[in-house]
Amino acid sequence: MSGAPKPSPLHRSTEHESAVQHVTGRAMYTDDLAGPTGTLHAVPVVSPHAHARIVGRHKAKALALPGVVAVLFADSIPGHGDIGPIVQDEPLLARDEVFCVGHPVAVVLGETLEAARTGAAAVQVDYEPLPARLTIDAAIEAGTFHGKPHVIQRGDRDAAWARAAHTVEGEVRSPAQDHFYLETHASLVVPEDGGTWKVTCSTQHPSEVQREVASVLGVGAHRVVCEVPRMGGGFGGKESQSTPWACLAALGAWHTGRAVKIRLDRAQDMGWTGKRHPFLGRYKAGFDAQGVLLVFEAELFSNGGWSHDLSLPVLDRALFHLDNACYVPALRFEGRACNTHLPSNTAFRGFGGPQGILVIEDALNRLAERLGWDPAELRARNFYGDAPRDRTPYGQAVPAPRLLRTWDLLRASSEYAARRAAIEAFNASSPFVKRGIGVQFVKFGISFTKAVLNQAGALVLVYSDGTVQLNHGGTEMGQGLHTKMLTVCAHELGVPKDRVRVMTTATDKVPNTSATAASSGSDLNGAAVRDACVAVRERMKLVAAELLGAPGPDSVRFQDGRVFVEGAQEHCVDFAQVALECWLRQISLSATGFYRTPGIAYDEAKGQGTPFYYFAYGASVLEVELNGLTGEHRLLRADILHDVGDSLIPSIDRGQVEGAFLQGYGWLTCEECLWDADGRATTVGPSTYKVPAVGEAPLDFRVELLPEAAQEGVIHGSKAVGEPPFIHGIAAITALRHAIQGFGEGEVTLELPASPEHLLRAIEAQRGD
Repeated sequence: MSGAPKPSPLHRSTEHESAVQHVTGRAMYTDDLAGPTGTLHAVPVVSPHAHARIVGRHKAKALALPGVVAVLFADSIPGHGDIGPIVQDEPLLARDEVFCVGHPVAVVLGETLEAARTGAAAVQVDYEPLPARLTIDAAIEAGTFHGKPHVIQRGDRDAAWARAAHTVEGEVRSPAQDHFYLETHASLVVPEDGGTWKVTCSTQHPSEVQREVASVLGVGAHRVVCEVPRMGGGFGGKESQSTPWACLAALGAWHTGRAVKIRLDRAQDMGWTGKRHPFLGRYKAGFDAQGVLLVFEAELFSNGGWSHDLSLPVLDRALFHLDNACYVPALRFEGRACNTHLPSNTAFRGFGGPQGILVIEDALNRLAERLGWDPAELRARNFYGDAPRDRTPYGQAVPAPRLLRTWDLLRASSEYAARRAAIEAFNASSPFVKRGIGVQFVKFGISFTKAVLNQAGALVLVYSDGTVQLNHGGTEMGQGLHTKMLTVCAHELGVPKDRVRVMTTATDKVPNTSATAASSGSDLNGAAVRDACVAVRERMKLVAAELLGAPGPDSVRFQDGRVFVEGAQEHCVDFAQVALECWLRQISLSATGFYRTPGIAYDEAKGQGTPFYYFAYGASVLEVELNGLTGEHRLLRADILHDVGDSLIPSIDRGQVEGAFLQGYGWLTCEECLWDADGRATTVGPSTYKVPAVGEAPLDFRVELLPEAAQEGVIHGSKAVGEPPFIHGIAAITALRHAIQGFGEGEVTLELPASPEHLLRAIEAQRGD
């Protein structure tokens, strides 16, 4: 080995570990797995009613069809019939009553997919329709909610109101959003020896799938293994809602003794599964004469759908983010999750945070519009800062916030002031096309807010030839988690990346995992991977020190597949040689790793605590152009400066920022979920549901990562990146409101999502038409 060893791959841009497979079509997903000979296909029979009583079930006609093997109802379940991620209030197959369109009533097993579909169409279920609640307003009127109210409050609100020079009062209705992952829900369940089951599932939470499949089958979790090869997107939609489909496939496998595959088509997936929670936010804000926030009162109502699912923790995070980047001295926040007859809404990138942030941003925009102030400067006046302006509404300290530094850098690099002045001049001379500019700041809490979920495990195996297998509890859905974990492992063991193989995530390798969610995948799993690698490396150091004649193991270094004494890189041995010598000396070359996030605790009864380990920050400037005749708009330029700490892999993180921004932008502009009066989704495919495409990307798209931003106490100084940059999409609303103001002064009334129809109505209202 000649020449200096190559530097560590950590903190360097690189390609995604599956990039070649993705672009060549060789990447394997759950539905690509053929299954063993004799694999059956499962097709659910679901309710066509939002709410109804079941008065009859008939399967004879279906069973008489060629290729139909079985029709299973609720009484076919050998174990527990109810599932759920937190509260087990979801009948896997409806018994006496259905609670939404798409509620499974039966599952049909066929020799072919076509036979199963034909059989499902032949199953007859008799219903007695019942009154249904579909909206937040209907649930509020009926008083139907999931769980109890969550209240956060502090300060003397009466005194603050007495001092307020300006008040803003209003409501914000944030829309639903479909996950629209490329790969729909899919599972394959294979019976194995001795009453055991292998579940291959497109899920963000393999341990939950394992637990619930075992519960439905009436067996221990040790008899079920869940594997996740990779997902074609998740965005939260596969955190809890992969589970029922896997359970239905497992139920079929239990009854027939044959492998069973289930896959939803696009219309089924969009029609039967939950979305981002729509929210209603009612607020009242008080400011002093300079626009400094004195008091903020807000009520949040989410549309939870028919079961609990994850609605209560989503609501919690919405409440925790009502402040966003603003210090609020006196406040009262209250949240309720509404019980309606829609498919249960669920996790989605941001997990309620965007819906909460949108409320305070509306108050700030409206005050700025009323008084003719720059909305960006109004926001900056209300930043968190030194004590006593360093405490969140729930009492957590915000140490050394990076908001001001981020804004100072971005304001200069984006030429914000000059561009805003140029836009004002353009609008004055352009009667039909107006431009607008908006700024969005981000302060986003990182951790699962339920403390017990902040844990992760890993298993590292070093072979005698010096190659490595890495197992960790996170799942890969295209976000690059496996790429980061491979890089952490290569860094810690000092081997080239091509000597490390990341294994399929499986519950028989790493047990009791948390979902890959809450933007915590790299934080949790990365620390667990490091822990396992260090354990193996420390054992190998003892042997290496002898081989090298080193003064002690602490002087031994591992880098680029070489092992050497610090300061004497030319005198080295190969990593594989050390691994072989360890085997010959009967020294273990495998280790488990574990990590739990310290200091997470929250008392909901008091509304106080530390639900987050740290905060991620960011700032963005977005410029739009709006056609006053058609309501169409385009993004002219986006400048984003985002805090990811000391990035593990900058190219991966930059891609996450770009994608999150566009998804947040789509949520508030072009994506619109619609249901008919009977609770049936009418936007069930790309022909009726528009997601942002390359044509919606900004013409000039500038993304930078905040420099010199290492985060203490997190894996190699990095920060979470999955969810926080989604918030930058809210800048589009501020920019569009600015453009609408070009048609007439005063506060803007804009319904969300800001579709061409809604923008035209807003323009008409601004003109006074």
